[in-house]
Amino acid sequence: MKNFAIMALMILIVIPCMLPAAHSEISDKTLAKLQNGVWQAKVGKQMQVVAEVTNGQDRAQPFAYIVQIQNKDGVVVSLSWLTGTLNAGQSLSPAQSWIPMSSGAYTAQIFVWAGIDNPDALSPALSMEIEVT
Repeated sequence: MKNFAIMALMILIVIPCMLPAAHSEISDKTLAKLQNGVWQAKVGKQMQVVAEVTNGQDRAQPFAYIVQIQNKDGVVVSLSWLTGTLNAGQSLSPAQSWIPMSSGAYTAQIFVWAGIDNPDALSPALSMEIEVT
């Protein structure tokens, strides 16, 4: 592992409309609730899986921020990513959206790799449980 970190704090933001909010801030973060370590969300409501990523190295680091969402049977229902480069000491809070189409139990996993085609892990993976109703 490199000196690159994903902060343990993960946030689930539910956007109260079906359209992506590309440039607006999310003002109502109360639509997703954390209960007993499980995020509660609604079918058809867009949500953002967010984690803070920090480059603790003394050089710039290309990265891929990958969010994979699996259903209770381990089937991947969503896979999305973004790529970029963080300068030395720089932090970023990337987000990937998902609109659940069915109720049930899901697991969101976050990976930070050296690149989308280079699975060299820059930080340990994180996961969060989501219950969709």
